[in-house]
Amino acid sequence: MTTTTTVDLTDARLWAEPGIGALVDELRAVAPVQLTHTAEDGPVWSVLSYEHSSAVLTDAATFTSAGGSLLGTGGAPAGAGKMMALTDGKHHRDLRAPLLPFFSPKGVRGSAERINDLAAQVVTEAVARGQVDLVEVMATVPLVVMCDVLDIPESDRDMVVSVCDAAFLGTTPQDRRAAHQRLLPYLFDQAMRRRMAPAGDLISVLATHKVKGRLLPIEDVVLNLDNIIVGGVQTVRHTAAMSIMALLDNPAEFQRLREGAVEVDSATDELLRYTSVGLHVLRTATRDVRLGGIDIAAGDKVAVWTWAADHDAAAFDAPHELRLDRSPNRHLALGVGPHYCIGAPLAKAELGAVYRALLDQVAEIEVTGEPVHNQSIINFGFDHLPVTLHAR
Repeated sequence: MTTTTTVDLTDARLWAEPGIGALVDELRAVAPVQLTHTAEDGPVWSVLSYEHSSAVLTDAATFTSAGGSLLGTGGAPAGAGKMMALTDGKHHRDLRAPLLPFFSPKGVRGSAERINDLAAQVVTEAVARGQVDLVEVMATVPLVVMCDVLDIPESDRDMVVSVCDAAFLGTTPQDRRAAHQRLLPYLFDQAMRRRMAPAGDLISVLATHKVKGRLLPIEDVVLNLDNIIVGGVQTVRHTAAMSIMALLDNPAEFQRLREGAVEVDSATDELLRYTSVGLHVLRTATRDVRLGGIDIAAGDKVAVWTWAADHDAAAFDAPHELRLDRSPNRHLALGVGPHYCIGAPLAKAELGAVYRALLDQVAEIEVTGEPVHNQSIINFGFDHLPVTLHAR
C-alpha cells in the first residue's frame, strides 16, 4: 500500500524548524518510503530510513544518478553523462579514477601541515577582527585549499577566491549565479592551457584524461572542475558553521571537546552526521523495483533524505542527541557506495583543522546576531552567522 505524505520535504523552511526531528520520525514511523508531492518536481518517492537509503545509494544499476542527483534544479541536468555526479557504472569509474590520488588519505596527509597552518591563520585573523560572519570565515579554508589542489597560479588566486566568494556568499541568488558564470570561463581557459602544457596538477590530469582512447571534451572537464569546487567548498563551510552552532547548543559536549575528553576526529564524524547539510540526493529508478514494501516504477524519481537516514533510531542510538564520541558512526553525510564523496578525506581534514584552531585560540564563541538560514535543501546551512570570537 502506497503512503502519500502531505508534507512537502522540499520546503526548506521545514528544515530550520526545531521540530524537524520529531516530524521526520513521525513520517518514517508511518512508512520508510512514501510518495511526496513536491512544488517543483512533482511526485517523488521519499526514502526516510537508514536501511533503505543505503540500499538505494549502493545500487547504482537500479537507482541511477544520470537523471539528476538533486531536487529543485529545474529538470533534466545538462551535465548528465558528463559529470561524475551524474554518471554511473564504468564511465563514472573512468572519470573518478584519475582524481583519486588528489583526495586519498595518503594525499591528504601530505597536505595536513598546510591545512592546519591555514586554519590557524584564518582563525587568528578572525579573532583579531572580533565580530565576524562565521559563514564567511569558514569558507576561506576550503577555498584556499581548493586553489592548492587545482594549482591555481598565485597571480590569479585573489581573483578566483573573490569570484568564488561571490558565487557562494553573494547577497542574492542572482548575484551568486552571475559570479558563478564568471568562474566557468576561467576554468575553461585553465583547462585549455594545461591540455596544451600539462603538469601534475588536478586540472592537467583531467584535461589530458582519455576515456575510450579519446580526450574528454573540454566542456566535460570544466563541468567536473566546477562540480569539484562547488562540492568541496559548500560542504565544508556549511558543515563547519552548522557544527559550531550545534556545539553552542550542546555546551556539555562542547566542554568535553575543549577538555580533550573527545578526539577531534570522532567529533568531526559526529558533527557531519548530526548536521547532514546535504539534506538529500536524488536518483531515478531504471526498472520496476520494490523498496520498503512499495512498488516503484521505472522512471520514478527517488529522493534519499540523508538527514532523515542519519537521524534514524534503527541505525543510531538516540539519533537526535549530539554524542561526539559516538562509535560506530556509519553516517551517510558524505554518501555511501559508488558515489561516496571523492573529497571525503580532504573535507574531514579541513573540518578537523578548523575545529582544532578554534579550540586552540578561542575561549568563547558569542552569537551576536540572528542566524540566517539559506533556505536550501541542497546544502542546508546559514547564509549568515554573526559571532564574536573571544581570544584565549
